[in-house]
Amino acid sequence: MSANVMIVEMEIGIKAYDIDAMGIVSNIVYIRWFEDLRHLFLEKHFPYNEMIATNISPILIKTEVHYKVPLTIQDHPRGTCRIKNLGSSKWEMDFEIFSGDIIYCKGKQTGCFYNLEKQRPSLVPERLLEAYEKAKLQMHDE
Repeated sequence: MSANVMIVEMEIGIKAYDIDAMGIVSNIVYIRWFEDLRHLFLEKHFPYNEMIATNISPILIKTEVHYKVPLTIQDHPRGTCRIKNLGSSKWEMDFEIFSGDIIYCKGKQTGCFYNLEKQRPSLVPERLLEAYEKAKLQMHDE
């Protein structure tokens, strides 16, 4: 049920410096796009200035990337980022880079929030948990 909960999508522009000697997008570029998508997600649901005001910051624990089809500079992909799972202390996000029916890359990030003042992991902010639960309920009602 949570596959489409709290999602963001963006156009991705491929730059000349994103391609390698073979003319395809370098594998590391997908990680940067994941980060761009995660930052867009946070700006929508819990902006950094609000996080910092409460002395917390998100941190990554793990990133997984599954490359499916090579991208070239002529392609015009889009990317999505969605919450797959949001627990009391940890989050998981799914990523997809695609164009139409073609999926170029899928990925997943796992992370938590970190209390900057106490210098240790913290609980997921209540604001995000409430938004997640509300989105799940809305999906269930549809």
